[in-house]
Amino acid sequence: MATLKDVAKETGLTVSTVSRVLNNRGYISSNTREKVYDAMKRLNYQPNELARSLSKQTTNTIGVIVPHIDHPYFARLLSSLETAAYQNGYKLLLFNSRERDEKEDEYMEMCKASRVAGIILCSGSVETERFRDLNVPLVTIERFLEYGTSAVECDNRQGGRLAAQHLLECGCTNVIYLSGENAVSMPADDRALGFMELCGQEGLHCLDPGKEIDARLYASLDYHAYIEKILTEFPEIDGIFASSDVIAAQVIQICSKRGIKIPEQIRLVGFDDSSIASLTTPGITTIRQPVREMAEMAVRMLIRAERKEIVPNRTTLPVTLIRRETT
Repeated sequence: MATLKDVAKETGLTVSTVSRVLNNRGYISSNTREKVYDAMKRLNYQPNELARSLSKQTTNTIGVIVPHIDHPYFARLLSSLETAAYQNGYKLLLFNSRERDEKEDEYMEMCKASRVAGIILCSGSVETERFRDLNVPLVTIERFLEYGTSAVECDNRQGGRLAAQHLLECGCTNVIYLSGENAVSMPADDRALGFMELCGQEGLHCLDPGKEIDARLYASLDYHAYIEKILTEFPEIDGIFASSDVIAAQVIQICSKRGIKIPEQIRLVGFDDSSIASLTTPGITTIRQPVREMAEMAVRMLIRAERKEIVPNRTTLPVTLIRRETT
């Protein structure tokens, strides 16, 4: 069975350097890290995870909590998080909250048992205060920080302004914002704020969809009946800003069913730039979240916090408009 010394000999590095790679301590170049991992693979070297976790008090495992594994945005985010974690010598432990608060005790116990190095929280319903007892870094993505270590967000407000400006430039006069979920306060609420803010400044008539959207729609990701209702109540709509590409795709379906042409009669802007935006016909004009960059930053912040380094309290990354056929 191969040993740490064998890996060091195979790579031409010192035992201490190989050990630092395996334990993710100090600065390690990507070239050195790749060299060690390649040698481990050739020699079939298996690190003693139990011994490492006992010496460090934690494993190189990051707990990630998302509300929907099957949502295109979260699928893309998870892929980016896994890639960023792997490149830094970490693994992911995934929790799918499905917006159910009662799962928190289960998450707590699994995080304790797994000796996670930290937690990345993307779900809006999970209470962050509960995780303070774990004494590990807690980084949030697209939710308010509360009791966490650091927060990573995109510029939702600017995204709303970009959507409104684009619909205005496309000649729209009666526009509406379709929210995905507003039962829980989240940074994504700023999309509506920025949208209505620019509509007010430019004199663009923004229609009011009325009462809050049913939280069950977000859980099911089925907005068809809601969209049907909006289009029936507001036949004058000529511009729609949907808070996600999932909603925008369903707008396309409903408009096709009702004989409404996009973009001739209604122009449509989504949000996220998930895979679905380029797969629909017509393709969805959308506000792109820099998901890969957000994931890399969240992992980097968590690792720095684990090493007791100073990390920024809140980081906001810019968004961009991606124009396709719906406008």
